[in-house]
Amino acid sequence: METPWHLFLMAALYLFGGLMHFIKPRIYLRIMPRFLPNPELLVKLSGWAEIGIAIALCIPYFRNLAIWLLIAMLAIFLWVHFYMLSSKKAGAGVPQWILILRIPLQFVLMYWAFTYVTA
Repeated sequence: METPWHLFLMAALYLFGGLMHFIKPRIYLRIMPRFLPNPELLVKLSGWAEIGIAIALCIPYFRNLAIWLLIAMLAIFLWVHFYMLSSKKAGAGVPQWILILRIPLQFVLMYWAFTYVTA
């Protein structure tokens, strides 16, 4: 079975997102919920998680595991989206309608990932 190009697009998006945790960490530190400990470490770990998942998506043997980890990660990241809605500083100047739109977008991304699960 040939891997669809849009799976590689998904992997590229998460690879880019993961790399940005190291290129522009201040952006991610700003939106990290304050109730979580050691935000610097969490930003790095989430960046490594995105990079690892992106790579694993491209390897058929690891793909299903990567998809389930991606869905779990997106569910966890919902905290960040709600936190951004709760604080003007965490919202980083992003219009509120975009912050609200990001919440259902997480579920769209989860569904997109789920469509690649194989039996």
